[in-house]
Amino acid sequence: MSLDVSPTLLAQAREGRVDEADFLETVRASLPYAYRIVAGLSTELAAGDDEFTTDNTTPSDEQRAQLLRALASNAIRGSLEDHFGVKLAFVNCHRVGAFRPGAEDSEAYREFTSLHNQIRNQSPELRSC
Repeated sequence: MSLDVSPTLLAQAREGRVDEADFLETVRASLPYAYRIVAGLSTELAAGDDEFTTDNTTPSDEQRAQLLRALASNAIRGSLEDHFGVKLAFVNCHRVGAFRPGAEDSEAYREFTSLHNQIRNQSPELRSC
């Protein structure tokens, strides 16, 4: 399961109206490492003039699993992007990039998400991710 959903949030979903703040709090509590990474990247991006920033740390298996769950879900990823005002990109199972909104057409974004960058970010120790 990706998230630890409270009965209140589940009731909201059943009624067809999920409060964004409640959902983000569930994401923060359920996937704290992934939330922290995105929060840190968005802060770093906002503080500078670079087109993007990236996290190159090698997470533990548990942390990697959180990143995968957060970034593989359109709903979770989209909520994080909206909340933090960034466009996220993901390479392999550990390298997250935060870009300024609208950057999808930039050379930096295309390079980060390219086939050759995916291949360059492969390593035997990350084979199972």
